[in-house]
Amino acid sequence: MNRKSKIYFFIGIGNLVAFLVWTLLLGVVDVCPIGPGGSQVGFAALNGFFHELTGANFTLYVITDWLGLVPIFVALCFAIVGLVQWIKRKSILKVDYDILALGVFYTFVIGVYVLFEFVVINRRPVLIDGYLEASYPSSTTVLVMCVMITALIQVNARVSGKIKRRILQATLIAFISFMVIGRLISGVHWLSDIVGGVLVSVGLVCLYKFSLYMRS
Repeated sequence: MNRKSKIYFFIGIGNLVAFLVWTLLLGVVDVCPIGPGGSQVGFAALNGFFHELTGANFTLYVITDWLGLVPIFVALCFAIVGLVQWIKRKSILKVDYDILALGVFYTFVIGVYVLFEFVVINRRPVLIDGYLEASYPSSTTVLVMCVMITALIQVNARVSGKIKRRILQATLIAFISFMVIGRLISGVHWLSDIVGGVLVSVGLVCLYKFSLYMRS
């Protein structure tokens, strides 16, 4: 492994370990019934304080919810790129490695989503359409960060033309920032949900980047 690949590997593993520790601590540290209907929430003092600070902004929640379709569309575009290459080259092994690795990466992202639909750590600080949903980690944060940061990596590698590349880079960074911050201050997640989403996302993205360095 070269120096850069080692950095991505250790940052990736470090963030995933931090996510695991954070998740475990949520289940045992300062767990109090501060959620709707007396639902138990870890890091209650911190989460409660931040939720009181932001309140609930359902307009921002709806906007970020609908914009959550954007990374799904982006992921679908890359899936189509891979499928077209597969058909044209008549072998999945001839598909560009970074696109194949992206497919594996997306599988892990879906796995995280499915896992925490069954393993409920925390529930939302507000009811959504009368229901108290699981909220940890923030699935929108995970989806946006994982898909759009890897899209940024693809832009850096595939888009020629300095101006065009910079415009796309700025657009992606602005979108990611708006979505994560918007989700945080919308009040439909606890602060710990966003932190967990960021940790697992950074971990997975760094390991994707590590896989690209190992191949090159």
